Amino acid sequence: MSFKKIIDRTKEVWQYYIESDKRRLGKEWHRGEYAKALSADVGALVKLTMAKDGLREVENVDQKLKHEIGDVLSALIMVAIKYDVDIEKAFFETMDELEERGKKQELAKSHSL
Repeated sequence: MSFKKIIDRTKEVWQYYIESDKRRLGKEWHRGEYAKALSADVGALVKLTMAKDGLREVENVDQKLKHEIGDVLSALIMVAIKYDVDIEKAFFETMDELEERGKKQELAKSHSL
């Protein structure tokens, strides 16, 4: 499946959540709420990886891990959409940058924020 299809499918499914929020809350989430949702999904993913590594007990961990990875991906796509970031372009530019740093053996150097 192409990245564009993944993005389009995310938009299609998230439209249900947007409509639900409008009915329930009287408005759509502010874009910052999407980043909070991503953070919550990443937290759940961390807990599931801990379970997979034997540090927590979770039933159906493989199924739940697979689901949570999908949640994280869709939430990340929505954050990109809400902040007008071309996620596909951002991904390839970042991979190019990391590749260059790897060639120079500079991957461990901090470059964030």
